[in-house]
Amino acid sequence: MSEAAEQVDAPEEPEVEARSAAKAQAIDQALDEGDRDSLHTLPLQLLPMNLPSLSRAKMLKNAHMKSMIEMFNSGSGGSGHMEVEALVNVFENSDELKEDIAILEHMELLHSYDVYSLRIELRRLGISITDQEGLQLSERKAKELTSYMTEFTRPLLQQIYGGTDSNIEDMDQLLAMFKSPDKGEAIKNLKMIADKLGIGLIEVPTFLEEYGDVFLSLAYYKGALDGIIPRVTDFLDDLDEINGNYQVRQMPRFEETCDILQMRFNDITASITGRFESFDRNSKTLWDNINAATFQAVKDTIEAHYVTIGGVLCGLMVKMDAWDEKFANGRGGPISKADFIMSEMRMGMNYIYEIEQKAPALSELQ
Repeated sequence: MSEAAEQVDAPEEPEVEARSAAKAQAIDQALDEGDRDSLHTLPLQLLPMNLPSLSRAKMLKNAHMKSMIEMFNSGSGGSGHMEVEALVNVFENSDELKEDIAILEHMELLHSYDVYSLRIELRRLGISITDQEGLQLSERKAKELTSYMTEFTRPLLQQIYGGTDSNIEDMDQLLAMFKSPDKGEAIKNLKMIADKLGIGLIEVPTFLEEYGDVFLSLAYYKGALDGIIPRVTDFLDDLDEINGNYQVRQMPRFEETCDILQMRFNDITASITGRFESFDRNSKTLWDNINAATFQAVKDTIEAHYVTIGGVLCGLMVKMDAWDEKFANGRGGPISKADFIMSEMRMGMNYIYEIEQKAPALSELQ
């Protein structure tokens, strides 16, 4: 029997499973590069693309917060970036291309490509994703966030296990403790939680998974923020030093640009830091009056901020990446830095500021 005949005669279910496995493997290969955990990079394999060459590409935010399609990246050999609208000049016109472009036109308008923002936005846009694993953080990233995660979930651990969390190394272990408690006292407390929530004991694991996912998202964003803030501080210090250079001060509007950048960076970082402080207060007080409604309210509040937080952090990240890539390790003098500030760093800052300004009011988090 020919190979083609074997494929035709094979049961449909194994074929579906094989395609699903191949899709998952392809996604895993892309995500090995850290794209799954990125704020600013979207592997198009996650989307229902028709064209294989587009499926292998990525969409990313540049330093101006503009979305570009990266067709290839050979490291030191360079990369190929183009706007979505330019795809019609590269690919043969077809219905498949039009369908792909329609999806990409939605994607380029998103503020961030982190998995949590994507979940919200893809659902809003009605774009179906076959492999939901692509909208989860990698195991490596989840392990990195253990310290943040245990901080956010400490009230839950204290309620069930008396705060015994020293043996937890990753999220899987954390959820396994809730799903398969091996202490009589833990089972008793789980039943108490079920009673408080007004749900059956069998529903508690689902609740705990949702709790874990919500606060893992906060851990992810908090980890990103903690990595960005020192870089912003260093940049603002550089800005003061550059602005003190005599030659630089002769550049038209540079001092005004510095003032605006300092104000924007300070306002944005202060506002987003305040959000995390409010989230932290909510997580600590949630268990004072725990029930299904109070958790749902906290969950809804946090998820309502995904798009804003993701967008702001994405913007700050691409700005700092652009600066560090150009001037890390003492490279560049005052003039070249000033030119870069005028041409790159100031572009898109109002966009980032507007994302933060449109976020739900902090008073809603109290």
